[in-house]
Amino acid sequence: MDTSSPHSATETELALLDRYWRAANYLSVGQIYLMANPLLREPLQPEHIKPRLLGHWGTTPGLNFIYAHLNRIIRQRDLNLLYICGPGHGGPGMVANTWLEGTYSEIYPKVSADAQGMQHLFRQFSFPGGIPSHAAPETPGSIHEGGELGYSLVHAFGAAFDHPDLIVPCVIGDGEAETGPLAASWHGTKFLNAARDGAVLPILHLNGYKIANPTLLGRSSDEDLRQLFAGYGYEPLFVSGDDPQKMHRLMADTLDRAFDRIRDFQQQARQGHTGDSVPAWPMIILRSPKGWTGPKTVDGKKVEGFWRAHQVPVSECRENDEHRQLLQNWLQSYRPDDLFDEQGRLKPELQALAPQGEKRMGATPYANGGRLRKPLKTRDIREFAVKIDKPGDTQEQSTAVLASYLSAIFRDNPDNFRLFGPDETASNRLSKVFDVTNRTWMEEIRDYDEQLAPDGRVMEILSEHQCQGWLEGYLLTGRHGLFNCYEAFIHIIDSMFNQHAKWLKVSRKLPWREPIASLNYLLSSHVWRQDHNGYSHQDPGFIDHVINKKADIVRVYLPPDANTLLWVGDHCLKTWDRINVIIAGKQPEPQWLSMDEAIAHCEKGMGIWPWAGNEKPGKQPDVVMACAGDVPTMETLAAVDLLRQYLPDLSVRVVNVVDLMALQTRDQHPHGLEEQDFDAIFTRDRPVVFAFHGYPALIHRLAYQRNNHPNFHVRGFNEEGTTTTPFDMTVLNELDRYHLAQEAILRVPGLQEKAADVLDKLQEKLAAHHAWVREYGEDIPEVRDWKWPSQQGGGEVGD
Repeated sequence: MDTSSPHSATETELALLDRYWRAANYLSVGQIYLMANPLLREPLQPEHIKPRLLGHWGTTPGLNFIYAHLNRIIRQRDLNLLYICGPGHGGPGMVANTWLEGTYSEIYPKVSADAQGMQHLFRQFSFPGGIPSHAAPETPGSIHEGGELGYSLVHAFGAAFDHPDLIVPCVIGDGEAETGPLAASWHGTKFLNAARDGAVLPILHLNGYKIANPTLLGRSSDEDLRQLFAGYGYEPLFVSGDDPQKMHRLMADTLDRAFDRIRDFQQQARQGHTGDSVPAWPMIILRSPKGWTGPKTVDGKKVEGFWRAHQVPVSECRENDEHRQLLQNWLQSYRPDDLFDEQGRLKPELQALAPQGEKRMGATPYANGGRLRKPLKTRDIREFAVKIDKPGDTQEQSTAVLASYLSAIFRDNPDNFRLFGPDETASNRLSKVFDVTNRTWMEEIRDYDEQLAPDGRVMEILSEHQCQGWLEGYLLTGRHGLFNCYEAFIHIIDSMFNQHAKWLKVSRKLPWREPIASLNYLLSSHVWRQDHNGYSHQDPGFIDHVINKKADIVRVYLPPDANTLLWVGDHCLKTWDRINVIIAGKQPEPQWLSMDEAIAHCEKGMGIWPWAGNEKPGKQPDVVMACAGDVPTMETLAAVDLLRQYLPDLSVRVVNVVDLMALQTRDQHPHGLEEQDFDAIFTRDRPVVFAFHGYPALIHRLAYQRNNHPNFHVRGFNEEGTTTTPFDMTVLNELDRYHLAQEAILRVPGLQEKAADVLDKLQEKLAAHHAWVREYGEDIPEVRDWKWPSQQGGGEVGD
């Protein structure tokens, strides 16, 4: 082993470091088991033990070992490190280390740095009214929720992008290493630019077992692991053993080697000496026993180095005298009197091992990204507006219009904004951003490649998991971003969305956590324009999943055209501590509202479009034709056009909904319309035919408390799809103009009998469409060439 680093640890330093590690282990065990007698000043009694033992010991001593050694690296090299704890069950270690370094007591004064605070530290862990058993928003220094198995490394890379002064040691458990997202995360180095980004130091922590089985990588030979990670492009460095004295020396020397490598790569890149290939960044493979330093056996069964160490190794300490004595012996093996003084404070020579101030990993502002967040520089959306003379006269690709706005964001925010997507930026018509930046690419670039560059700021990899994780890490460390994706495949990250929503919910209640920029999704290539790819690409259900979360966290927007999309995009990028879902089409489509009209409409969340209806002044309409989504809006207006042709005396009101959450009552969601305003739009007793982008049941779920909800008749995606024409997709799901017009006639009392001939004509049109599309493979001219009649256009958007 090369020990030539000028930072090499002395034997005295390592002896102190071993005591610090023992202190962290002692505190970790205490959190799992004790509610009193924290320093063992008297023999353990049943009442000192928690009645319910919850927590995970197996991974914790290894995490404490790494944390202690990283403290030495910080002190000696004056570095900013962000510790990402992939084995989320190692929460006791994360809490213990932040208490030892002083951060925990500063944030939570009740948990003071003495015996009284230690008792509170122990009692609160996995206890009603206390803290979770895993790394969580409540844990100082954490950006990674303990339940997020598989995402630690992708979060680490997201944190490192555009943070040149940050190094992110990321501990990956060998159980976590078996997940698909983690396996893809190793490719993050191909997107990491040493000249402008920070660095990630993966530490693969192999203790051999997960909950009840061996792990795949834990059983792999060193040579197999060396080949695997060399193939990924890393330089694997091994630290293996169970003798603490030898392991401390080996770990210290290995960390010195790794950080020397990182320093050299960054210096070369920042001096302009870039090589022809991605650097072989170091990564560490740490093999240590599961439950290291804990009981070797319990009741004659193997524990240390086996899966029985995973959770609570000694489980009957209240009722079983032998177990309680085993626990006492275990705790005393760490020699607490050698670690803490009479007042229960960490001894001064051990306190000196922790970094100071914001260099402490529990206090780093990189783990509290709102402290680093700078406002995004944006331009007036009117600069990018589509000029509208009359509703429906202009055809535009709405996402292409938004791309011009995003290009300006890139231009004005060179180190504070990135766009993430799974190889779909161009497909989603956002190519205008490539006028300003390129795709990030650190591998070989050939002379015929396009829009690839090491300093590109568009992050594309064909993995929704990686895009989501990169963006989360980027946001959690203080920056801004947007994730664009095909609507049907955003479901791949459902569980990641869940965890981020939970993180936001909890962190917003913690006064010490500053707000971070919102996680923004742009879902295009949506269900109604996936006619070319077919049924596998047709699914609008992500909205339903999102709306399960706490009302004050999520927002869903369905802008009907480009100007409303500009307002929504601009609004969402300026928010914080939210998850915003924007669904907008990429195909040429009619444009309805001027920018001033779009602003007024979006600020209200929904509204009446007087120019589209034919209501009599001062009278209620016969029917309300409502819509949410771009294709449903077009089909609704086409249906209204048919009704005005066939039944000119029928009084029709047209309502468009941009902000889906406005349908809920105000007590359900902060964007919900007040009851009187909702009634003024939808009436209290008239039929409402609602054309919706997604599954119809969702509208009923959102509006069920509204006065007129019994008269809501919703049409949307009914799980019918195939490879077909755009209009045929709406017909298959009965969301088309003909079905919508029929629905209106059927729902207005007494109209069905009077308009039987109109119903027949509409049915004939459906039959004609069916025959035509199967004969010619394109939509009928009446549909293909339809435009909103100019004599019906004009006028301001109402309220």
